[in-house]
Amino acid sequence: MFIFRLVQLRRVYFLVSGVLILIGIIAMLVATLQIGAPFPLSIDFVGGSIYDLKFATAGADEASIRAVFEANGASNVGIQQVGDPDEFRWSVRGPFLDVETSRNVQEQLGELAPLDTDALRIETISATVGAEASRAALIAVVVAAVVVTIFMVIAFRSVPNALRYGICAILAMIHDVLIVAGFAAIMGLLFRWEVDALFLTAVLTVVGFSVQDTIVVFDRIRENIPRHLGEPYETIVNRSVIETMHRSLATQLNAFFIMIAILLFGGDSIKQFIAVLFVGLLTGTYSSIFIAVPLLVAWEKGELPFVNRRGRTSQERASRASEA
Repeated sequence: MFIFRLVQLRRVYFLVSGVLILIGIIAMLVATLQIGAPFPLSIDFVGGSIYDLKFATAGADEASIRAVFEANGASNVGIQQVGDPDEFRWSVRGPFLDVETSRNVQEQLGELAPLDTDALRIETISATVGAEASRAALIAVVVAAVVVTIFMVIAFRSVPNALRYGICAILAMIHDVLIVAGFAAIMGLLFRWEVDALFLTAVLTVVGFSVQDTIVVFDRIRENIPRHLGEPYETIVNRSVIETMHRSLATQLNAFFIMIAILLFGGDSIKQFIAVLFVGLLTGTYSSIFIAVPLLVAWEKGELPFVNRRGRTSQERASRASEA
């Protein structure tokens, strides 16, 4: 039965993940050749201006507002209606405009519909803000990886080769980050989605979720090893995955249903963030069961390249010793 042969099919899981990661890397390379970055970057990273507009009457829509900005050299602007539609409020995110060009934009917007100059707000964002946020996120991921590895070594010190558990958890985390990055690159190429500060928030959330879910499965393996001495390592791991799977799926399904509802009925301003988070949590659930655990088994059986290969696992040797 398939569910009792989860880790035996590990090469299939590795192949599927490898294909998905490769597609994402190709998308990032194509984007880099086209725009000079793996994904289209929002003004949070490249700098720019945010225009908060309020019209007194109807008359301005997304297409007409975009035409005004593009006529003044501001291409690839992000336009979103905010608040109640009857309030005629719009938020426009675009590149820097000099004083004269900005004045021309305001005049032309006023020709679409009377513009409430008292409610007009123009905010400038420096590109250094995005650089600092990216640097902080990278440091957070590195620190999380180190802390998780140390924690696993200490918490799993009673299990042989405790360091492997920490390394496999980190590899599963990197797997999830690559999948999310590939998804962002593909959506950027197809729909011009831009990576902003919320994307970093989603990535950090996925990192925490991935590690936490993997630790739950590994902890059950740690508990089952002394309980089932003499059983093959793969059997113990399969048993542990099955015992924790219902808990993982029940928890994740609740979150997935909520995110799907937000994607279908939520505001446009958070749909991109929720979509990235949904993909990240989905791959985090997948990697905890189908990447981290199979990696652990493959390492135990000496199947990983550049790692000391052993003819049989410690559990198999223990089983043979008990039979003797």
